[in-house]
Amino acid sequence: MKLSHFLVPAKIRQWRALLQEKGFKAVLKEAGWKVIAAVIVFYLIRDTFLYIILPFLIARGLIGD
Repeated sequence: MKLSHFLVPAKIRQWRALLQEKGFKAVLKEAGWKVIAAVIVFYLIRDTFLYIILPFLIARGLIGD
């Protein structure tokens, strides 16, 4: 068993396969808009950390010496 199969939930693997086979519209029909909402929230949290919190902590001297 590959590490990626261990870390990625089965439902997401299923949606990924559906995306590759039938396209984005098929994923939306099966999973609904919750997939889009989850992606937006993920990137919102990630980008907030990368572009706001991390530079602030570096500037304050809390990270890195």
